[in-house]
Amino acid sequence: MRHGYLLSTLLLVAATAHAGVIINGTRLVYQGGKKESSIGISNPDDTDYLVQSWVDAGGKQFQKAPFLITPPLFRLDSKQDNVLRVVRTGGHLPEDRESLFWLNIKAIPSSKHVEGVNTLQIAINTRIKLMYRPETVTGKPDEQGDKLEWRIDGNDLVVNNPTPFYMNFQNVTLNGHKIAKATWAVPKTDTHFALPAHTGGTQVSWSVISDYGSISQTWTKSVH
Repeated sequence: MRHGYLLSTLLLVAATAHAGVIINGTRLVYQGGKKESSIGISNPDDTDYLVQSWVDAGGKQFQKAPFLITPPLFRLDSKQDNVLRVVRTGGHLPEDRESLFWLNIKAIPSSKHVEGVNTLQIAINTRIKLMYRPETVTGKPDEQGDKLEWRIDGNDLVVNNPTPFYMNFQNVTLNGHKIAKATWAVPKTDTHFALPAHTGGTQVSWSVISDYGSISQTWTKSVH
């Protein structure tokens, strides 16, 4: 009976942690002409959380990024909201295209000690894209999605993105077959996606995600 009670406690705590802090956005676009950018978070739970946040540049070593978040560490009480402010601290970033970084928000649930009961704390770290958009770059990515060009190169599907925007794909299909590894297209260069075995086709269709998380129209072109 005790084992069943312990298992139920672990599952309950795990479920509570996963239902915790809500980030009010799927990405954050930092406009280069502004002093800061911000994103809201909220805690609808009955549990208090310790929230830690930082920005990294991705890669295998999660390199440091030229951005500061305030507050970097704080307590978010039950049913409360807060705002994370992101400030650029320097760095030499391209002025003719976007730069991609990652905003990390880790929520650590508080726990109450109950004599004789073991509990499991699960810290959830959410990573969302932080895109730095220079002041010289105007327009929106979903307004220029039709400019992408596609071709097959060996076992790769290759997309050329002549725009200054990271094109974050909602969906990419080749003759109706979903290309699961097609994530985003880097600005002003080619991006390669490995094709599954025996995937062929002459028509590629795609849609992209807007600054606000909505889905663009779907475009279709022939692959070269």
